Amino acid sequence: MNWDDLRVFLAVARTESLSGAGRQLKIDPATVGRRIARLEEGLGVSLFAKSPQGYELTRDGGRLLAHAEAAEQAVSLGQDDLSGDGDERLKGVIRIGAPDGCANYVLPRVMARIAEDHPDLEMQIIAQPRLFNMSKREVDLFVSVSPPTSGRLLVQKITDYHLSLAAMRWYLEQHAEIAGLGDLQGHKLVGYVSDLIFDKELDYLEETGASEADYTSNSVSVQLNMIRAGLGLGVVHDFCLPFVPDMIRVLPQELRLKRAFYLVRHADDRKVERLSRFADVFCRRMRDEVDKLEREA
Repeated sequence: MNWDDLRVFLAVARTESLSGAGRQLKIDPATVGRRIARLEEGLGVSLFAKSPQGYELTRDGGRLLAHAEAAEQAVSLGQDDLSGDGDERLKGVIRIGAPDGCANYVLPRVMARIAEDHPDLEMQIIAQPRLFNMSKREVDLFVSVSPPTSGRLLVQKITDYHLSLAAMRWYLEQHAEIAGLGDLQGHKLVGYVSDLIFDKELDYLEETGASEADYTSNSVSVQLNMIRAGLGLGVVHDFCLPFVPDMIRVLPQELRLKRAFYLVRHADDRKVERLSRFADVFCRRMRDEVDKLEREA
């Protein structure tokens, strides 16, 4: 058994398929299968059971997983230690997960600021309207709109942000006046697909007094474009407003919501200096960009 075999084992355990592991490792799925078979033969146990859902860890596979993750952590710490050559610039690849509103409107600006000081750092943004599985190492760290309460995770608050009811200026000029929340009954509303809301902090509709939205999407960007097209009003992140000329707040004194972003990473990465340094830089830059965009709104 060697680290290269364990690396293949971890990829299959986390993706639950040979093809998924192959894509992750950039090798042929058949090769992945042969490597797993070789590892099982060498250990004299079955590590995976094939099921309709994919490759599931057996009891022995589950026992090996903890040791393989410890080996992965040791390799990461070794690389981290050897790269400490006095150069303060971050290097390598870091993958960040985030909900699509944050990923589309905040993170590109954050990445641009970080890249100025760390040009050799490759940053990947994974925009998904869902929570990320850190035990499967889908990302190195991710931005969440509420702090996870379970799992072996490190969680730190990044910053507060605000949301407002908004519409296009020309839409408001062409439709009935909105003097209070009660007037919204005469207007169409844009919002989330209710059964696809993956975090309770994204359920804004109740605060408008409406029972359901007329036009819905699981994507913040799509919702923003629905409002831009004149389909109606919707709750919008204040940091999005500078990107849409003539989209303005509606009833700002009556409806302005406050939420927070949190940075989440695996507890085992506590000792990885590179990720800890990146987390500090990332949080600082993100606070700056959210504050700047909200002031421009």
